Amino acid sequence: MNKYTGIFPALVTPYKSNGKINEESLQKIINLNLDKGVKGFYIGGSTAEAFLLSMDERKYILDIVAQECKGKCTLISHIGSIGTEHAVELGKYSEALGYDAISSVAPFYYKFSFEEIKNYYFDIVNNVNLPMIIYNFPAFSGVTFNMSNIKEFMNDERFIGIKHTSYDLYQLEQMLKIDERLTVFNGHDEVFLGALAMGAKSAIGSTFNFMSEKFIKIDKLFKEGNISEAQEVQAKANEIIDALIKVGVNQGVKYALEIQGIECNGSRRPFRSLTEDDKKLLEKILE
Repeated sequence: MNKYTGIFPALVTPYKSNGKINEESLQKIINLNLDKGVKGFYIGGSTAEAFLLSMDERKYILDIVAQECKGKCTLISHIGSIGTEHAVELGKYSEALGYDAISSVAPFYYKFSFEEIKNYYFDIVNNVNLPMIIYNFPAFSGVTFNMSNIKEFMNDERFIGIKHTSYDLYQLEQMLKIDERLTVFNGHDEVFLGALAMGAKSAIGSTFNFMSEKFIKIDKLFKEGNISEAQEVQAKANEIIDALIKVGVNQGVKYALEIQGIECNGSRRPFRSLTEDDKKLLEKILE
């Protein structure tokens, strides 16, 4: 079976009360999910607050995960940065640690041309000997890839897939037609079942940190042809996701882990802290 097929939590970054990275909590999150049967992890992405971390902190997280997993699962390192040199540095570090693949969001903020974005990705794969998964997140990056753009990457075998964090399931289906060797990861947890119906076989998600079992079950039910029950599980997951959106997804996911006994201590500023009402809402829905 393809080692990129299945459920991949996009790992959060838990903190200690002093704001430092909490190694013990990260280890607990990893093992909690390995016990549930996830295929691997997506490390250092949006959910990890990558752009609020220093280079040393991003490397430290890669160290922790590599050491804890020790060949037990597939590891994808998100190395995305606005600067090519920083991305290459993280890519080489991931390669040295034995990661399976790297991933990167497109460089953002400056409204780079497609030629500049293309150069960014090819500069990385020309300097790092790991396969690349493009992170397509138009709502946050401000970069929208059309099918012609995507094919320019996917014609090169060093590009093995796309993390598609978009509600455009038509585009997801079109991506799957480019080449059967490619993996398209669904990136919006709330439309996971829809993505399966369009042909996806993999997903990377924030809420998988604390409820990956729901998505593993949806996948199983879909494969068995039990669509109505799969819809029920997706609907239950979406009730929780709706509450997370109301309070802030990053902070909410971490509080859900706190409820499960894993210290996370919220998200870094400028993310706001959860109010008592926010916490009560999550506690109620998570019952």
